[in-house]
Amino acid sequence: VISDHTTAGPVVALTSPHPPVVATNHNPFSRGREAIYRRAADRIGLVAISHSHAATTNLRISAVIHHGIDLDGFVFGRGDGGYLATLTLMTHDKGVHRAARLAHTAGVPLRIAAKVRTTREHEYFDECVRPLLTGDVEFIGEVDAAGKRELLSGAVALLNPTEWAEPFGMTMIEALACGTPVIGTPRGSSPEIVDHGVTGFLGETDEELLMGIAHGAELERAACRRAAEQRFSMSVMASAYVNAYERELIRSTPSATAASAWR
Repeated sequence: VISDHTTAGPVVALTSPHPPVVATNHNPFSRGREAIYRRAADRIGLVAISHSHAATTNLRISAVIHHGIDLDGFVFGRGDGGYLATLTLMTHDKGVHRAARLAHTAGVPLRIAAKVRTTREHEYFDECVRPLLTGDVEFIGEVDAAGKRELLSGAVALLNPTEWAEPFGMTMIEALACGTPVIGTPRGSSPEIVDHGVTGFLGETDEELLMGIAHGAELERAACRRAAEQRFSMSVMASAYVNAYERELIRSTPSATAASAWR
């Protein structure tokens, strides 16, 4: 079985019927990507990374598999830093400007960690975010793996007011792994990751998000860590992929011999 995470898998599947291909799309189902997957639709097992992601296409989805992370690398934190954290890309659709405004309104310190490298990222930062870096709203720049975990562990909550339907939000499960609740908008994969009122708060309006900020510290951090362990670990993800491989092998080679060989 070929497990492909690029667009090369469908091409391989078209050139040879064996071995079967399980192809994971990590990006939005754009017109170009859909055309590639559609061409090989009867020869691949197509994996979406969230149910909201799968709902954006009419292609046959063989499995929805959420991402998983190595939980041993994320230390459970007490959230005693007294600040909100925003860990993201410096683009308008990630809502960094909105996070800064919400923090100002709530009167809660905010630490923003984000990559600013491209011209577009610099333009957005200079025009929309830099003017809001006053008081306790701080831009700390791009952080490495250790810095990311330290930031999330000490945060009262991750503030993630994304403005687009993101197929899957890795920073949200990383926050949960640190015991940190997530406050964000109910778009894309967010409702599949955040249990409203248990591991975070989701809201569209500023009023709803401010309410989440006000009550974020009241949530049980252990519940956030448990959610990560039960739903977003590497072992959970790996098991789901093994099941997808087995289904695709049997579908593409419907014989007792193939099934026995796999098992």
